[in-house]
Amino acid sequence: MIRGVHTMFYSSEPEKMRAFLRDKLGFPASDIGGGWLIFDMPEADMGVHPSDTRDGAQPGTHSISFYCDDVKKTVTELKARDVEFVDEIQDLGYGLVTHFKMPGGVTVQLYQPLYKKGK
Repeated sequence: MIRGVHTMFYSSEPEKMRAFLRDKLGFPASDIGGGWLIFDMPEADMGVHPSDTRDGAQPGTHSISFYCDDVKKTVTELKARDVEFVDEIQDLGYGLVTHFKMPGGVTVQLYQPLYKKGK
């Protein structure tokens, strides 16, 4: 049976992206050969949203976000590691949300959920 989810970023700078995920975000990884890192993620959840072309959510697309328990504290910690944020924290109903840049032209969401996760 399914026991997890594998996510993938496509980057024009994959080596820099892998170093960023390891060094800036602190994710542990296994080198499966030639510097190709597979990151061990601590926890995951998955949502399904309706597509809405007004906000760029085309049918058949996907999105990867990171979440944390305290977004203000996490932003402060990541800025100390020279992570560049592109906007201020906003309350979007489902969570307190901001976005940061990663190598290779990737911008990703970071949020503090305002919903309770089930176990």
